[in-house]
Amino acid sequence: MPRFIVHQHAVLPSTMDAARAAAHDGAPDGTVVVAGQQTQGRGRQGRDWFSPEGNLYASILLRPGLPPARLSELGFIVALAAADAVDAVLPGGRARLKWPNDVLIDTEKVAGILVEIVEDNAAVIGIGLNVAEAPNAAPYPVTCLRDAGANTSPEAALTHLLSGLEHHLAHWSQHGFTLAREAWLARGPAPGEMIRVRIGTRIDTGRFAGLDADGALLLAENGSTRRVVAGDVVVA
Repeated sequence: MPRFIVHQHAVLPSTMDAARAAAHDGAPDGTVVVAGQQTQGRGRQGRDWFSPEGNLYASILLRPGLPPARLSELGFIVALAAADAVDAVLPGGRARLKWPNDVLIDTEKVAGILVEIVEDNAAVIGIGLNVAEAPNAAPYPVTCLRDAGANTSPEAALTHLLSGLEHHLAHWSQHGFTLAREAWLARGPAPGEMIRVRIGTRIDTGRFAGLDADGALLLAENGSTRRVVAGDVVVA
């Protein structure tokens, strides 16, 4: 994994905060901050992230040299790498993806991804992967790799993740978002599958109609299709 420089810590408040600070200090593309535990781990929209010892918490600084509008594509690229990592350690398993940032085993969340733009051409992408333990009080179905039948460690999961990420980043750099979008769709909901989208305090229901060219969710409802650029999806 020559493009990645891994900084391993026993405990950090937040790998995202540490990676953001490294970015502002000029850290190079491919800097990875990993912690065995987080005391202030966070997910999307400022939510707390369950961070006991035994799971994988990593934040990756990427400087792809692309306009800021395209940096959101990195969330899909990392999701593909995370799904590949789950497949690599899970006997007979195939991870699924849920828009915009979740990795599932069957219908249970095993990993979440957070993308934060830190400079005009740089982003920090965080991933939390439940290896040994899943939260007890999550408001949605959750699992961990151990409970799903995988015998692995955070270190092994990181190796698989970064190997897959190098592969997917190379394809993205060469072919753009089109092939990555197709790969994501192959792991996403079935076309026409009924889904619910939480947008703020509102929940809309419709059928999954794919992803737009920029990764926006396409939701079919009442005979029309509309774009959703921010929200959370649950399978209905």
